[in-house]
Amino acid sequence: MKRYRLPLSRVFPATHPKKGERTFFREKILQSTHEYYPVQCKCGWVGSSEECDCYQIGQSGDWSDPQCPKCSQYVEEFNCFPKRHTIRENVEYWKKRIDEINKGNAVLEIYEWIGKPYGKGSTTKTLFTFDKNSGIGYQELQFSMNSFDFPRTFSKNGGVLALMPGNLAKNDGLSLQDFKDWFKKSDLSKPKIIIHFTDFRY
Repeated sequence: MKRYRLPLSRVFPATHPKKGERTFFREKILQSTHEYYPVQCKCGWVGSSEECDCYQIGQSGDWSDPQCPKCSQYVEEFNCFPKRHTIRENVEYWKKRIDEINKGNAVLEIYEWIGKPYGKGSTTKTLFTFDKNSGIGYQELQFSMNSFDFPRTFSKNGGVLALMPGNLAKNDGLSLQDFKDWFKKSDLSKPKIIIHFTDFRY
């Protein structure tokens, strides 16, 4: 079975105004693909409800609120945008690979660097594995007039679909401003590819 790997940014890149801050992309993908949700604790720990401790209350069948795995305090949910897809360059490269996955000949591994990317002693951790049953897919993305204000994609029958910039950014796990800052050095005259993690499509 072939394994194609795609990195997920744990923090905002050096070119972004929020450089070094957590993106919470992992938690946002969990929110879109599972029933888990992002949580935070007063001790500073941030993660997913999947990682928290819960216990059954008596004979009622009810469960306690999630507790921090680090200090056992109760955690609080915080709002964020579920990350339903990622946007990448190299359209034909990724089309070919996603098609292979949907034929059952490969899987897509989403991974995160532990340590400095490609640095000495750094390793990677696989966070998600998507196969043909995951709903994974793609749509080509273009920006009319080379502007963030006019994104568009295409339906299965080839029809042009105008997208709301805010919705595109939100489904990528970012605010609109963060989205623009993330792609500010990208050539908007060239098509990109939306890689969907679920069966959601525009």
